[in-house]
Amino acid sequence: MNDAHFHLIVNHLPIIIPVIGLILMISGFIFKAEILKRAGYLFFILAAITAFFAMSSGEEAEEIVEELQGIEHRFIEAHEENAEVFATLLYILGGIALVGIWANLKNKSYSKVIAFITMAFTLVVLFYAQKTGTTGGEITHSEIRTETSLESK
Repeated sequence: MNDAHFHLIVNHLPIIIPVIGLILMISGFIFKAEILKRAGYLFFILAAITAFFAMSSGEEAEEIVEELQGIEHRFIEAHEENAEVFATLLYILGGIALVGIWANLKNKSYSKVIAFITMAFTLVVLFYAQKTGTTGGEITHSEIRTETSLESK
């Protein structure tokens, strides 16, 4: 397995895991189950950890992919820029989740507020997840590119 292969394996995790975390958090409120909220927080922390692996493998993957015929460096750059914002937001989400799970476990009066802030922030994170995933796909999948692919990045 080379670095590009490893990147392809791990890069989907930071996109998918926050979706699962958000579903768990929402379910925690619907079913009034603190254990589901805590599980959601754990998924957000896990997403931040997987973002680190996706980011650390990205540079090595870039070195391999940019040598392939038909690959335009501008698509790699657009993806890299989006990935940096996305990873930063995931690291922040992981930090918020650490505070949230602590507040939940300690039954702090503001734990519900932190949960709502976490869910709202997750929506922002997921917006950047979509942008990062799309720009990553556009590197080698010309069929998903649009005329405005690079203009909107």
